[in-house]
Amino acid sequence: MIRRNGTAYLAVLLGFALAAVAGCAKQSNEIPVGVYGSLTGTTATFGISSKQGIELFIEGVNQAGGVAGTKVRLIIEDDQSKPEEAATAVQKLIDQDGVVAVLGEVASSRSMAAAPICQQAGVPMITPSSTNPKVTELGDYISRVCYIDPFQGMVIAKFARQTLGLAKAAVLRDNKNDYSVGLANYFTESFHAMGGTVVVDEAYSEGDQDFKAQLTVIKAKRPDFIMVPGYYTEVALIARQARELGITVPLLGGDGWVSDRLLDIAQDALNGSYFVSHYWEKDPNPAIQKFVADYRARYNSTPDALAALAYDAAGVLVHALEALNEEDAAAFKTLIGPRGDKQTAARAKLRALIAGTKDYPGVTGRITLDAKRNAVKTATFLGIKDRQYEFVAVVEP
Repeated sequence: MIRRNGTAYLAVLLGFALAAVAGCAKQSNEIPVGVYGSLTGTTATFGISSKQGIELFIEGVNQAGGVAGTKVRLIIEDDQSKPEEAATAVQKLIDQDGVVAVLGEVASSRSMAAAPICQQAGVPMITPSSTNPKVTELGDYISRVCYIDPFQGMVIAKFARQTLGLAKAAVLRDNKNDYSVGLANYFTESFHAMGGTVVVDEAYSEGDQDFKAQLTVIKAKRPDFIMVPGYYTEVALIARQARELGITVPLLGGDGWVSDRLLDIAQDALNGSYFVSHYWEKDPNPAIQKFVADYRARYNSTPDALAALAYDAAGVLVHALEALNEEDAAAFKTLIGPRGDKQTAARAKLRALIAGTKDYPGVTGRITLDAKRNAVKTATFLGIKDRQYEFVAVVEP
């Protein structure tokens, strides 16, 4: 009896050991990549579009055999559209899930909450679409695949001043949002330099529903247009309330307008208005049309610019992982193995390869990262007519 029990005990121990080995083997045959975004909350469409863009790219990579025969495993966290939750989500992805890199966020305020955590841990982070310059200033492990707000603000000012011939601007900014405040400031600086005048600068806070007090002040100043560097929900409500007050001038804005919910909420109120985006889904470029077709087949919807940027962010990361394997196969194997000093060194090599991205052929344009790890690329201007988007122009950096 004792022998049989001892044998059974040893068998159990052996089973546990084999299970542990199998678990380690499974872990070492996947590349864990963290994704965080606003899957719920005030900017939920941002996070959903980004998640789907990333998923689409990674599914294609895995179907083709992965990176050097190793599949990528996405670990996705919802930050509920809150900076504090973004920080919590990224801490979990790094500490508990052991991700080799992080993709996210859209909102600059949430990227700025998470970036210091990635920097301290030595984990590369690529934001698809946070445009505030301060994001990548938080550390050399932080990169982005979108243009930044000084360029975006200049583009909007130039379009208003030179294309539309408008001289008097009103600004209505979200004073609690890093993206909105930064873009408003860069626009104002550029517009003044081009001979324009900002006749009034009003503010609100994300989540507000009533903007009539600010719009009444703006109406009294009789601007030629209103610059609204906010996110889609507030922009749409502002447009509707402006029209209710008899304000007929166009609204202009940035990529924070990008959402399939914008025109659902605004209805006809944004007709005759313009905003900057990152790509145009009707561009005849074959690569763009393949992306749009694949996305529609997978999600039964048309990809917006945030989905396209997230698709490109995943592409830049995979491109760097492939380069790491080609240049240093041992470092690549270390990257997906047990944690340790060697893995830290491997992540540092991955960081350098991401920062060195040059002429990556993305669906939002060819992506080259400059010395500050910001993408140098074109901007696309879209107009709104009859609740539809129209291509206006591409602006070179």
